[in-house]
Amino acid sequence: MQRRDFLVKSTLSTLGLAMSGIPDRILEVHDITRLTILHTNDVHSRIDPFPMDGSRNAGQGGVSRRATLVERVRKSEDHVLLFDCGDIFQGTPYFNFFGGELELKLMSKLKYDATTIGNHDFDGGIDGLEKQMPHADFPFLVANYDFENTILHNKTKPYQIFIKNGIRIGVFGLGIELTGLVPKALYKETQYMDPIEVGNQISKRLRYDEKCDFVICLSHLGYRYRSDKVSDVVLAENSEEIDVILGGHTHTFMSEPHIEMNKKGEEVVINQAGWAGIMLGRLDVYFEKNKKGKCVSCKNTYVV
Repeated sequence: MQRRDFLVKSTLSTLGLAMSGIPDRILEVHDITRLTILHTNDVHSRIDPFPMDGSRNAGQGGVSRRATLVERVRKSEDHVLLFDCGDIFQGTPYFNFFGGELELKLMSKLKYDATTIGNHDFDGGIDGLEKQMPHADFPFLVANYDFENTILHNKTKPYQIFIKNGIRIGVFGLGIELTGLVPKALYKETQYMDPIEVGNQISKRLRYDEKCDFVICLSHLGYRYRSDKVSDVVLAENSEEIDVILGGHTHTFMSEPHIEMNKKGEEVVINQAGWAGIMLGRLDVYFEKNKKGKCVSCKNTYVV
């Protein structure tokens, strides 16, 4: 037991990836707080499970099953946050008939803490998105879209701070460039700003001005590209104060997170949970009492 305690404490001295959980008895001995981060992305209006038609995804996903998983985690863990990384809308007739109302009402029922905005969330137009926002009991976080001359002005936030057991968690959002993905008539005068520049500005503000112990980016940039297009990997490489990037857009199923070194030679954890609600992403973050040591464990789960 003493050797195991020592190994756990040593791991926590830097941000590392632990693929197995840390027993509760060790957390109590060393006064360690476990923060559980659940996340989805690119759900695309998939309210029901996929039909049992013999296809690859038959029977998988669905809001009801995800709600059961989330509730199970909340009953077993003391400190839980639930996020989404965009593309809530578009993909099934539910969106065509209800314009996103059902999706946001159900996310509110699941008590999501925040989401960012994906390109398909503009498919009903910026006016359609604004119309549905009152159905969301959670903030829309996006720092690199300037909505000043649009109907969404002051309807979104660049970041939000959550406090769990005295730990300050700063969360901000970054959206993908809409030009070429979305007709301008749908997003109107929305101005896109460089996500790397904005991401560094916001993460530094969260770390130093807002005194956050942990900084999370909700990204709809995409995991990785063959070109030099900005992605989660590129963002991580050029960042300094981001601890975790939760991604979307590329529909990437990740059995374990990707670790990328930032400009300071420190690790950034990147995770994404596929698409259509088939997977529920999960990261457990362990904090020492002095908040200097952090360790991340991944338990992504298929919703079947």
